[in-house]
Amino acid sequence: MSPATPDDGEAADELPAVAPRLRELRRRAALTLEAAARAAGLSPAHLSRLETGQRQPSLPMLLALARTYGTTVSELLGETPADRDAVVRAPDMEPTAAGGWTYWQAGAPGRGMQALRVHVPHGAQGDIVRVHPGEEWLYVLKGRLRLRLGDTAHLLAPGDSAHFDSLTPHRIAAADHGGADFLFVHTLLQSPATALCLGGTTQGDRHDGI
Repeated sequence: MSPATPDDGEAADELPAVAPRLRELRRRAALTLEAAARAAGLSPAHLSRLETGQRQPSLPMLLALARTYGTTVSELLGETPADRDAVVRAPDMEPTAAGGWTYWQAGAPGRGMQALRVHVPHGAQGDIVRVHPGEEWLYVLKGRLRLRLGDTAHLLAPGDSAHFDSLTPHRIAAADHGGADFLFVHTLLQSPATALCLGGTTQGDRHDGI
């Protein structure tokens, strides 16, 4: 099943501040469009569309670009709380839509780990495979989640969890039509080797399919 791609016109309305910030962070990192796209596993053309607001980045794209630029998803989205408190209150967890997913920041920015509460609707991004340095942990809250680690497929029910090395190719999708909700924690290791892959493609085929 191919992941849904939002219409070009949706991007500017849903995430208007992301496009100029992506361009600013790339220039701050002294990376050309081609170098940044290669490090994030995207094509230069697709990254250019993200920087001009013609396309909306998915959550895996935001994760890859954050690692490439040595920052966090929070900064990419312009979430800059004045204080880095240990406690995050429920009213402060504003939902953000990205590539069909909805997620809420569940931890403070600027830490070595990022914590999110995520909702994945059925059929969204089911073919996206991610590979990057670090570790990931998730805990299913509602619905069932399909998790593929390498060549092994797992079906996780509410109360199940998984903790794995992010260098293992992994794919996450909702198993039920009502979608799935889960807690998600990952380390923010920065590495030029960070890559975002598409299921069923080769490295030379990575482009606008996300």
